[in-house]
Amino acid sequence: QVQLVEFGGGLVQPGGSLRLSCAASGSIVSYYAMNWYRQAPGKQRELVASLTSDGRTNYADSVKGRFTISRDNAKITLYLQMNSLNAEDTAVYYCNAAGVVVAGFPAEYDYWGQGTQVTVSS
Repeated sequence: QVQLVEFGGGLVQPGGSLRLSCAASGSIVSYYAMNWYRQAPGKQRELVASLTSDGRTNYADSVKGRFTISRDNAKITLYLQMNSLNAEDTAVYYCNAAGVVVAGFPAEYDYWGQGTQVTVSS
C-alpha cells in the first residue's frame, strides 16, 4: 500500500506564499507522475501542477509563473511552492501519485492524499 500525507495548508493573506508538502510512503517501485490537484467549493477538482518521473512539469494556466512543483527523490516527497496567492487559489489541495507500481503487484494504481485546506483571505 501507498500512503500520501499532505502538510502545509493554512490561512494566508492575498499576495502571500505557502509551501505544501506531500510525503509518500510504501514500497513504490515506479510511478508515472506526481501531481497536485485542488477543489474549490462548488467546483470540480482540477489539476494544478504535475511532475513526471523523468522530470517534465506542467501547470494550469491560472498558476503559471506563481506556483512551482518539485520533489525530493530521497525522501519521496512532493512540494508545491505557491507565491502571489489570491482568493481564487482558495481550495482543498490534494496530492496524487499516478501510475504507481508497488513491489509485489504488477498493476499500476493511482493514490490520493487526504487533502489540505488553503484559504487566501485578508
